[in-house]
Amino acid sequence: MRTLTLVAALLATPAAATAQDLTPAEAGRIDAVVTETLAKSGVPSASIAVVRGGRIVLAKAYGKASETIPVATPALPYQIASNSKQFTAAALLLLEDEGKLSLDDHVSKYLPGISGGGTITLRQLLAHTSGLQDYWPHDYSFVAMAKPVTPGGIIDRWAKKPLDFAPGTQWQYSNTGYVVAGQIVEKVSGRPLFDFLKTRIFAPLGMTSVVDQDKAIGPAFPQGYKRFALGPVRVDTPAASGWLYAAGELSMSATDLARWNIARMNRTLLPADDWAAQESTEKLVDGKDTNYGLGVFVGDFDGRRMIEHSGESVGFLSENMVFPDQKTSVTVLTNSWFGNAVNTIAMGVARAVLPPAQAADAEEAAWLTKATTVFDGLVAGTLDRRLLTDNANYYFDATALADYKSSLAPLGKPVRIVQRGGASPRGGFVARRYRVEYGDRLLAISTFGEPGANGRFEQFLVTAVQ
Repeated sequence: MRTLTLVAALLATPAAATAQDLTPAEAGRIDAVVTETLAKSGVPSASIAVVRGGRIVLAKAYGKASETIPVATPALPYQIASNSKQFTAAALLLLEDEGKLSLDDHVSKYLPGISGGGTITLRQLLAHTSGLQDYWPHDYSFVAMAKPVTPGGIIDRWAKKPLDFAPGTQWQYSNTGYVVAGQIVEKVSGRPLFDFLKTRIFAPLGMTSVVDQDKAIGPAFPQGYKRFALGPVRVDTPAASGWLYAAGELSMSATDLARWNIARMNRTLLPADDWAAQESTEKLVDGKDTNYGLGVFVGDFDGRRMIEHSGESVGFLSENMVFPDQKTSVTVLTNSWFGNAVNTIAMGVARAVLPPAQAADAEEAAWLTKATTVFDGLVAGTLDRRLLTDNANYYFDATALADYKSSLAPLGKPVRIVQRGGASPRGGFVARRYRVEYGDRLLAISTFGEPGANGRFEQFLVTAVQ
């Protein structure tokens, strides 16, 4: 699924739970990134939850949840949209555990009439490699969404079209595939999907805020907001019932989504092999990695392994980032579907609560120290040319030095400089990337260095991160 300035008082007095394991500095950085991003973007509100050490250490809401809820609270259920997909995938895994189906079964075993149903597996539905055409690729409500729909109606209109590609040959996001998967859950379990999830997942984890998004509409719930270009922020009209279903039907608090993240980190509720299966990325028939598992993306953030998904529904965006190795997660829910505030907030919060990335070994630590020295020298205009090769010294002529100093010095002292990713060979040198973090902006450093801990920089380029 995928400006107006907020009232200053709302931003200044957010509702909060106890941030017991956050230092004052960390809490201050989080408050700053959220309030500044909301104010700059015009997004009415954000609800966040942070897990660290396998425990929820922060649940906090900022801004206006709706025209009838002027101050957001952490308990409010926001629409999480496509973050619902991992729950649909979990339902199929649980049914597989019971021996009622196999993810390698073909769709036609359970639902007749689906295009390619004799060759599409349940696993391919969940991994977005089925070839079924996506019924909602838009970032707006299209005309049909003004009228209610059933899962069968979506299937009849989109899942019986010719496939976009042969199953397993491409990766293409498909909400349609999840509607088909949800119908299979219901047929095999004999229960509505939401009821199955409530009994098997939500109740055991104490996720008490969860509601079907079709019912999360009205004066007691957050409203979604929209914006046309750079015009005023306006209340959006929800889609008619039925349009998100198994592809994105859930509304919940950020805290309850964090409880699910904790279960993922600790390998509880589901068997450990189910969690592993969800986080194992699907390979195409040509061997290419899709970087997508069963309802989740699998990648890295600042060199850390990350299980992630975002969500978009009418007037809402969500971002959920889980760092299993650090027992940390960041969940951000917003009631707008314009701009990039949800990602800006999520990345800012993650960088506030995660420990600084550690250099892989003494050699990488030495290069980080040298990179910091060179950067500080460029800011001050006192570059130590012994750290540079002849070519790098040639690059940093008087004009380059003057431009670096005049543009970087006004930014002040950065919060930190960290390495991004690992080192890799390039043209006889070793390529390394670094990120320079300030309170409100980021810079990137791209370097090539001579081999070995005592080498010099052949390249040292600083650019803005957009």
